[in-house]
Amino acid sequence: MTRETFVAELDRQVKLVRTEYGFTQDVMARVLGISKKTLVEIEKGRSSLGWTGAVALCSIFSGSQVLSGLLGGEAGELVRALAFQNLRPSYPKTMGGKVWWRFVETLGPYTIQQNLLSQHYRALDPEDGRVCSSFDLEEIRQQLRDLEGTS
Repeated sequence: MTRETFVAELDRQVKLVRTEYGFTQDVMARVLGISKKTLVEIEKGRSSLGWTGAVALCSIFSGSQVLSGLLGGEAGELVRALAFQNLRPSYPKTMGGKVWWRFVETLGPYTIQQNLLSQHYRALDPEDGRVCSSFDLEEIRQQLRDLEGTS
């Protein structure tokens, strides 16, 4: 998934999220920090949330079942994978991928998992701390090999 496809998917889901929360267009627009006219255009498919608006939607409505079903669990995980693509940030611990993740492989002390819906990968250390995320499995492997070489 790219940022563009992520934004396009969320553009299509804005109305469903608004309905899920029982918001009018006026209220939803205020919550997202956009005009009602812009929201109407997004809901009609004539405009877009853009990257920042899509991230805001995921952040503000992190408990949305619509978004969880679309993105495969916690939307923030996917947002971080897209935002930090080709970067190596330091991540906090995770819950170990009990629901939305499948085991891919073990590389040294690290576990590689893949999200069941978005299909992006992440690597966890032995304490379930997130080491890196990417849509490219080989990139994950290379980052872990690099870490093994510096240990």
